[in-house]
Amino acid sequence: MDKVGIPFNKPYLTGKEMHYMYQAVYSGKISGNGMFTQKCQKFFEEKYGFKKTLLTTSCTDALEMCAILADIQPGDEVIIPSYTFVSTALAFVRQGAKIIFADSSSLNPNIDTDRIEELITSRTKVIVVVHYAGIACDMDVIMALADKYNLLVIEDAAQGIDSYYKGKALGSIGHMAAFSFHETKNINAGEGGMLVVNDERFISRAEIIWEKGTNRAEFFRGEVNKYGWVDTGSSFLPSEIIAAYLYAQLENIDTIQTKRKNIWYTYFKGLESWSNLYIKLPFIPDYATNNGHMFYLVCSSLGQRTSLIEHLKSNNIHAVFHYLGLHKSPYYHMKHDGREMTNSDIYTDCLVRLPLYYELSEEDLERIINSIKIFRL
Repeated sequence: MDKVGIPFNKPYLTGKEMHYMYQAVYSGKISGNGMFTQKCQKFFEEKYGFKKTLLTTSCTDALEMCAILADIQPGDEVIIPSYTFVSTALAFVRQGAKIIFADSSSLNPNIDTDRIEELITSRTKVIVVVHYAGIACDMDVIMALADKYNLLVIEDAAQGIDSYYKGKALGSIGHMAAFSFHETKNINAGEGGMLVVNDERFISRAEIIWEKGTNRAEFFRGEVNKYGWVDTGSSFLPSEIIAAYLYAQLENIDTIQTKRKNIWYTYFKGLESWSNLYIKLPFIPDYATNNGHMFYLVCSSLGQRTSLIEHLKSNNIHAVFHYLGLHKSPYYHMKHDGREMTNSDIYTDCLVRLPLYYELSEEDLERIINSIKIFRL
C-alpha cells in the first residue's frame, strides 16, 4: 500500500478563524478598515515597533503602494535582487522604473551587499531588499548606502514575519516594507498583505493611496468634514472577513512560530551530518534570526535537484524548486544590461524547498529526512 502523501504546504487553522469571520459578517461592517483591520494593524505596531501599518489584499499590493509612495517616475532606477518573486520588480516596473538587478550572495539567496554600491547611479532612487526565507539581509550596510546616496530602502519582507536583524524586527528598518499573508506563509489569510511605513513623511499619503486616492480615513477620524479625490491610489485594503481570519492567526503567532522553528531545526539536525560539498544546508548569519519560514537545500546541479525532487515524489513527498532569476525572464531579459548573475543562476537551478507546515508530525519529518539520506547523489 502506498504511503500517505506529504504535501509541500498545508495552511494551519487555529480554530478561531470561522468564529471571527462570523463576528465580522454579523457586525454589519464587512468592508475594509473596520474592527478586525484595526486590531491587526495595532498588533503589528505594538509587537514589532512598526510606525504605521496598513493591511492590503496582497504583498504585491503593498509593494505597489511602496512604488507610488517612493514617487517612482519613468527612467528612475531601482536596485533589486534577481532571485526573487516577480512582484518585487513588477511593482516598480508599472511605475516606469528601470530595474537594475543585483546578484545574490554565495552564502544564501539574499542580495550581495558587497556589490550594491557599484550599481548606484545618479538615477538610482530605491534599493529593495528581500529577506529570503525570513533571514535578514545585512541592513546596516544597506542603510549606510541609502544615507550616503540619499536613497530609499524598501524591505520585501514577504517571508520575514517575526524575524529579526540585530534585535530589530524585519520590516522596521527600511523606510517602508511589505509583508505577505499568502497561504504558504507562517501567518496566513489565504491571500493578504501589509504595508509598513517607518518614515513619517509617507504616512498621510499612504492612507490616501490605500483609500483609492481619497482622504476618507481622515474623514472617519473626524479630521476633515468631508472627503474627496485628492491623489492617485487604488482599492488596496482587504475586507473585514480577511482581517478577521488573519487576527485569529496573529493571536496564535507565538505557538505557530515555536512549532515551525522546531520543524526547521529538526531538519537541520537530521541532515547536518549528511550534507556535504554537493548538497548544502541553509546559512544564517550571526546578525540574523530564523523564523522557521522555509527549509531549503542547495544541490550541485539542475540535474541533481531534478533527481532529488523525483526521488522524493516517488516516496509521496512533495518538494518544490523556487524562483527563476528575473534577469533571464521572458518579460524583462531584453532590458537587463547583460551582467552575469552567477549566484542567482545557481539558486535558480539548484535550490529545493522541503515541506514545512505546522501539522508536520515527527513521523513525517523522520520519513522525509530518511528519504533524503538514501538519495544517491
